Amino acid sequence: MKTRQYSLVILGLLLLLTTFTAGCAREETPEVVDKDQPQGTVDVIRLEGGDWGYPSPYAHYPRGPGGFKTALIFDSLLERDENGLIPWLAEEYQVKNNGRQYLFTIRRGVKWHDGKPLTADDVRFTFEYASKYPMVWSQFSGQDIAKVEIVGENQVLISVSSPNAAMLYNLGTTRILPRHIWEKVDNPREFTTAEAVTGCGPYRLTGYSKEHGTYRVSAFADYWGPQPLVKTLEFLPVSEPILAFEKGEIDLATITPDVLPRFANKSEYKIVQSPGFWGYRLLFNLGDNPLLQSREMRQAFAYAINSRDLVEKIARGAGIPGSAGILPPDHVMYNSKVKQYDRNLQKAGELLDKLGYKQRGEDGIRRDTNGNRLTFALAVPDTAVRLAEMLKAQLGHVGIEVTIRSADRNTHDARIQNNDYQLAVHGHGGWGNDANYLYERFGGEQQGGISPSSMGLRGYHNDQLNKLLQQQRLEMDPAKRQKIVYQLQEVLAEEVLEIPLFYTTDYSVYRPSHYDGWMFMYDHHSLSHSKLSYLERN
Repeated sequence: MKTRQYSLVILGLLLLLTTFTAGCAREETPEVVDKDQPQGTVDVIRLEGGDWGYPSPYAHYPRGPGGFKTALIFDSLLERDENGLIPWLAEEYQVKNNGRQYLFTIRRGVKWHDGKPLTADDVRFTFEYASKYPMVWSQFSGQDIAKVEIVGENQVLISVSSPNAAMLYNLGTTRILPRHIWEKVDNPREFTTAEAVTGCGPYRLTGYSKEHGTYRVSAFADYWGPQPLVKTLEFLPVSEPILAFEKGEIDLATITPDVLPRFANKSEYKIVQSPGFWGYRLLFNLGDNPLLQSREMRQAFAYAINSRDLVEKIARGAGIPGSAGILPPDHVMYNSKVKQYDRNLQKAGELLDKLGYKQRGEDGIRRDTNGNRLTFALAVPDTAVRLAEMLKAQLGHVGIEVTIRSADRNTHDARIQNNDYQLAVHGHGGWGNDANYLYERFGGEQQGGISPSSMGLRGYHNDQLNKLLQQQRLEMDPAKRQKIVYQLQEVLAEEVLEIPLFYTTDYSVYRPSHYDGWMFMYDHHSLSHSKLSYLERN
């Protein structure tokens, strides 16, 4: 993973912060860790908040800030560091029978937050329960898992219906549930009592207010693993994060390139640039719009859009133009040789002429021989209206008319899930995840799940594409699989089933004198999302 880190310093004062107050679904005095604290331990880290749902595996919102708060409370069999998957609740694991079975050796001595021991039976129960009731971030279904067995006292053997190269990741990152709490819950998405956030992770939920968008998690005294370096994490909403950071109200902030000079070359601050694993893409609703089923039409869009200009004016330079092969340059399986669409208005125009849209009215909009305008509605979240306006202007230069439909984030996500759009701008993370997300996006069917970033493709069929999507899932040899994924990116670049607009490479600033444990996961863009950012490292 390519990360860009700069040690830059700024004059600043650490201000005493006001006591965290909020209405809480579960309000307790933060637990005092009675073990010897590791060197570098701090009492409180405060971060930007906002409501992302109740942090259980079933009640958090599908976007990253909700899921990664849940991960602080609930551990999984495997965890992610800078280089890949590492053992966690499973101290050992084996992939057996050519990817049809996964054997996990469950760590002994792990306790749930209520003091009861975690057992192999909890792990078995979790996968059977999640097969029946998919979690918000479920990456497998009941059809994927054939059998879950306890082998001996502390081993769990999971047999899957068919090999899947992404299955180790999918199983390993599933949040493990305590059977004694969840076995009688038959409506898990509505289960939001204090018991619902009993995990075995390094932190316990000690404060949450949906109304105020505040969270507090406190270190769990009997945590089995690396000791927390931060005793308490608090998330609170701020109207201007950069100003709040300067005032000492939060301890880490995302900053835009235009304010970098305020922090540069001053030793009390460190600035880190993230990998490009969060990005915007332009979606085509192929199922409901015959015009968009034409590859030439989609290619005309690609030639008309100037991604470099979007990076400069929307991301203010902190971004990477989108790759037509979908996977971003920072991805471990990125193919740098795929076809790219540098802006070429002449080629865009020639393709539109070929499709019968040769006439242009006084307003510059193209029309077919019957006088029908070449027009599309573009759905966008209200945070991306400026991006939509730039796309409208760029497409207008080749005679494509765009009308903008903006909505709040939740309404916009629902539109995408319900296919209620012609064109849509969708921004989200997860671009660094296992390359099998290409199957989830383009597999030709709705793949299930909740996240709008993992919906299948409608209104399109391509035998070559489907063959490659299946082959990469079944190939367990990493080198052979990478060759298939490279081919897959080449086909996607030619077909233009969607257009990655750009991947953001934001800057984060923090005070290393207060805390300097931050780290990226190998496949993710956010320092604050990594559980390991708050734990002692060897």
